[in-house]
Amino acid sequence: MKNESITGRDVDFAQWYTDVCRKAELMDYGSVKGFIDYLPYGYALWEEIQNYLNTRFKGFGTQNVYLPTVIPMSLFNKEKEHVEGFAPETLVCTIGGGKELDEPLVVRPTSEVLFSDMYRRTLSSYRDLPKIYNQWCSVVRWEKTTRPFLRGAEFLWQEGHCLFETGEEAEKNALLVQEVYDELGKEILAIPFLKGRKTEHEKFAGAINTYTIEALMHDGKALQCGTSHYFGTGFSKTYGITYQGRENKLEYPYYSTWGVSTRLLGAMIMVHGDDNGLVLPPKVAPIQVVIVPIRQKEEGVLEAARKLKEELLNEHVRVLLDEDDSRTPGWKFSEYEMKGVPLRIEIGPRDLQKGECVLSLRVDGSKVTTSLSSLAAQIPTILEDIHNRMYAKAFSSLQERIHEARNIEEFKKALDQGGFVKMAFCGKEECELKIKELTNGGTARLIAKEEVKDGTLCPICGEKASLLCYFAKAY
Repeated sequence: MKNESITGRDVDFAQWYTDVCRKAELMDYGSVKGFIDYLPYGYALWEEIQNYLNTRFKGFGTQNVYLPTVIPMSLFNKEKEHVEGFAPETLVCTIGGGKELDEPLVVRPTSEVLFSDMYRRTLSSYRDLPKIYNQWCSVVRWEKTTRPFLRGAEFLWQEGHCLFETGEEAEKNALLVQEVYDELGKEILAIPFLKGRKTEHEKFAGAINTYTIEALMHDGKALQCGTSHYFGTGFSKTYGITYQGRENKLEYPYYSTWGVSTRLLGAMIMVHGDDNGLVLPPKVAPIQVVIVPIRQKEEGVLEAARKLKEELLNEHVRVLLDEDDSRTPGWKFSEYEMKGVPLRIEIGPRDLQKGECVLSLRVDGSKVTTSLSSLAAQIPTILEDIHNRMYAKAFSSLQERIHEARNIEEFKKALDQGGFVKMAFCGKEECELKIKELTNGGTARLIAKEEVKDGTLCPICGEKASLLCYFAKAY
């Protein structure tokens, strides 16, 4: 039965998304347009992503740091291409302590400039390399159109900024992190990603190569979920980062950077959610199991529910026992469905007489009656199975919505169906922009690994096609 308090996904997907974010109490709107409050349930999702990534990052030698929120305008303006990429989105401070500042300060839209300045002051010798630093912070980008988690004036993220002796090491680091991000999707978010390299037009300002992971939402639009970048020595030269090399000469270090943001929360909502609200992957769900006692005032019901809760805590399961007798079981069922709790356990007096309880799986709404004895020990396996089912469902949906096109007519038709469209083209920026114009917003999401067949021509200019790309309309 559909939850009538939220708009249907296929009626108005944008409104459905907003309804779910609000009704599931993930966020609320702040007092300044484009800024949101991360409520406990929403922030808990982000904490699980942080926990996973901190473990993975530290596994290859990453150290966490924290740098200032603001950048002097003169420092920000040093890297022309970088500035041109972010200038329209910056928030600039001109008054401090009631007085006009001697120099305007840019609230960081990203931190390449800050890290470059810090490395310029702290790096001295090849013995100091590599520098593999990451920070968890927020950034401000003054977006005209905002949507919770997906595109905000301020969002939370992590950004790694690393220096190496060689370009090979730096690019290897960027590719390693892309793999970590891909595994984040598989292992805890239950989201399959396409991964690859961005085109020249779509790459990050100042980067030599940008690597991306892209997911497909329920409405057929793509969402860029994380990127890593190889910068070469461009930022090092611009900001004067040098070190004493092995041959006693001043050298420029090679730079890589990478990041994911709370946009991942939006991806989870849109990939897995349904007309009853959130459907959360168990490994990130703040509440993995909720126990709902039925007719809880009858003898033995609450005692059995409390005993099961303690057993689940001993299994390291994040469990909630809802003992609130001012709410009906039906209200609770609807509430925890909205919040996407992966597994609900119902215990009532009739169940207890048989030594049983009822399990309800959020992933498909199925119910099964099972024995209470040794149930707690089985729950981790049940949760793992739920995760695997969610990933398999999302992977199947992704594969079904990857189309191929050989000409612009096929391309436009496939793009209108929603999903990714694989097509060869010459790789020139003017043709890429023409595709966007002809398709009302279709963009190159990433370059496929497959080689272009000999003799294939670009459908826009008729010249030899050099790239095979995945295109989509995107958030």
